[in-house]
Amino acid sequence: MDRLISLPRINQANLDRLVRRVIGPVLERLPVHGRLETGQAPTLDVFLDRCAAQVDNHLANEAAKAFALTLSGVFERQLHEFALELWSLGLAAPPTRKDGTPASPKYDVLLALCAGYAGIDLVGHNLARPLGELLLVANVVRHGEGGSCARLHEIAPRLWDDPDGRLIALSPGPALLSERMRILPEDLSDYAVAAMVFWGWADTQVGAVTVIPGYAPVRRLDATSAVSA
Repeated sequence: MDRLISLPRINQANLDRLVRRVIGPVLERLPVHGRLETGQAPTLDVFLDRCAAQVDNHLANEAAKAFALTLSGVFERQLHEFALELWSLGLAAPPTRKDGTPASPKYDVLLALCAGYAGIDLVGHNLARPLGELLLVANVVRHGEGGSCARLHEIAPRLWDDPDGRLIALSPGPALLSERMRILPEDLSDYAVAAMVFWGWADTQVGAVTVIPGYAPVRRLDATSAVSA
């Protein structure tokens, strides 16, 4: 039982360290440029500068997407560990198939199980949207086109907004919907906060942290320059 009590606080702290020590510092070191414009370049140097800016922005977005996948994976693993402890203590029944054989629990099943045991109102605490969205983002990063991509585009169209024109596909021709998904640092912060707040509500010890105001270790990436592409 001591392990079950300790896991939420340990999980919360591990997520915070991952974001503050790894995700935030890495993204802050990646250059991001302003609006990218197409068109004939007046000189070869200008053309090469435009190409470099296009690649920089593409790489920064790929890194953000990869870190969203990392956050999702870490959080799902934490949920699974918590669920395993519940099952071992007889506090919840493990999932089974129709024939009674053990079933591999999926993210949404684990989330509902852990939230149910801890009495966490995912909707009331504004956790359902970001934690559900995080899973879909991870699926799009992992698989590309498919049901998750279509669903995510339907419920979170903002992830495809690019009003400042910073993303241009590196490959010729129309880009796939999944390739045009744009993950911003503030999206990563939102997902991390939701996961940490979840464990805060599951924490039964004195001093549990359930409110994390102004959490922005992954700072907004402003343009380093307005380079045309």
